[in-house]
Amino acid sequence: MLIIPAVDIKDGKCVQLVQGMPGTEQVIIDDPIRAAMKWEEMGASTLHLIDLDGALGTGTNFHIIKEIIRSLSIPVQLGGGIRTREYAQKLLDIGVERIIIGTMAIKNPEIVQKLSREYGSDHIMVAVDSKDSKVLIKGWTKKTTMEAPSLARLFEKKGAGSILFTNVNVEGLLKGVDIKPLKDLIMAVKIPIVYSGGVTSIKDIKILKKTGVRGVVIGSALYKGKIDFKEALKYEDP
Repeated sequence: MLIIPAVDIKDGKCVQLVQGMPGTEQVIIDDPIRAAMKWEEMGASTLHLIDLDGALGTGTNFHIIKEIIRSLSIPVQLGGGIRTREYAQKLLDIGVERIIIGTMAIKNPEIVQKLSREYGSDHIMVAVDSKDSKVLIKGWTKKTTMEAPSLARLFEKKGAGSILFTNVNVEGLLKGVDIKPLKDLIMAVKIPIVYSGGVTSIKDIKILKKTGVRGVVIGSALYKGKIDFKEALKYEDP
């Protein structure tokens, strides 16, 4: 299991939102490039990078993303606002290890197959974000009628190399994890699942490790000091 710190960028700054809602910024760091470099220096083996402006359709932080990729030697998985094949290719071409696509994949599952064939499945991660058992799109602003396990099975067939599952019910609340939806998803597919949402303590990490999840993304709990990153890394598989 990988322990993956998150850097979310909004308005050019590293922020942490509650359940992805603009206006709920709880942590603001002026220099996201420095924040990303800090996690590598502390031992991170992968970085989770989200362009919140892209996800919300209010702009892009491409120049910062490019600089982060240039500054790090560890792999970066990146999501937020990847809504065209051209932009997906642009990100992969500058060195993003894994692009995380959500809305575009749900609207057009064939794009997953095309990108996987062109760049390799390992570089294509599909975001399946769920609230009240229903999948969300457009930066979590729109709820669909689809459920995560059936959607994940479809993307597995289309060639996705992995799934990022965010349980929006607990995201950013710092109240712990709810693993039932995650277990249902892990049972539904064979490809790796990376989990995000509500990871608040080392106890949560221990619980998640037992599920067989491939990685755990941690955001607010790291920035607020509720989880010591060095302690969390003890649960990362070599």
